[in-house]
Amino acid sequence: RANLGALFDGMQFVLGEQVAAFELALAESFGAGHAVAVGSGTAAIELSLRAAGLGESGREIVVPALTSPFTAQAVLAAGCQPRFADVLPDCLLLDPRDAELRIRKRTAALLAVHLYGQPASLTELSKLARRRGIALLQDACQAHGAQSDGRPFTRFSRAVAYSFYPTKNLPCLGDGGAVLTDSRAIAQRLRLLRDGGRRNHQSSRIRALNTRLDEIQACYLRAFLPKLAEWNARRARLAALYDQALAGCDPLRPVARTADSVCHLYVVRAPRRDRLRQYLAQHGISTGVHYPMPLHLQPAFRGCGAKRGDLPSAERACRQVLSLPLWPYMPESAVGQVAARIREFYGRCP
Repeated sequence: RANLGALFDGMQFVLGEQVAAFELALAESFGAGHAVAVGSGTAAIELSLRAAGLGESGREIVVPALTSPFTAQAVLAAGCQPRFADVLPDCLLLDPRDAELRIRKRTAALLAVHLYGQPASLTELSKLARRRGIALLQDACQAHGAQSDGRPFTRFSRAVAYSFYPTKNLPCLGDGGAVLTDSRAIAQRLRLLRDGGRRNHQSSRIRALNTRLDEIQACYLRAFLPKLAEWNARRARLAALYDQALAGCDPLRPVARTADSVCHLYVVRAPRRDRLRQYLAQHGISTGVHYPMPLHLQPAFRGCGAKRGDLPSAERACRQVLSLPLWPYMPESAVGQVAARIREFYGRCP
């Protein structure tokens, strides 16, 4: 309320004091040198690529086949080409070995995706990128507040993209995003790229976008950011309760995660997934599927060089993944209720 009051007193609704204050607080909270707020997580990924000098290059970016389609859409929007790689079967994150097999002369970067709140193997991926002479960028749109082996994400690459979509661990009330970096030069370029190539005047210096986080969303994000650690702890607590409640519930398997996970989603591998989902819905339990089709099989990315059968781990996972209910203020008793219905389903349909 105080943030909104200050906003309406000043009446500057775009790139004003609220956005500037949120950027400072976000960078400090996430251990980064700079934060540049933008209009969406998709825009954050696109601007990360452009700030790396890859805009309109047509170069290939290695992307895991199991992620939101917006990840690959951002690559296309930046004027690059996705090249899909398979995922590890236990955690469903980018498989470094398979990613290396996808690297060609046209490859310019790896795009690590921290799926479901679980950090990808940044140590291994950063070594791979250095060895092959390509860039490493990060999609952390589902990993707010996470680190990798106790180190901020920006220590591993020059740009990290975040989304503040309403379902994220750190949400706003619409679309929003940010790019974090330890590089002052990259931060300056990102500020040009988000605002039409302008620098406090009406002359465009470079080809750019119009993708700015608005001041009203910054008001809410400033208020929510101090709660992020508590919310993440609640998510972790609920995820641990799911682990206990579903232990030994064959043939269902939770997707593996480490202590670094911020538990954006609680995802299981569920045989007869669609029948289970229907059964839970009949008992008032809503679930999600993140994601039902690997990117290389989606029509928008048909020309990206992979066909059915090429990425078996991702294809198999997309037939099985199921996201169970999880949000910070979800009652702990609800975990037991969900687990009981799942056990009931598999008891009837072994």
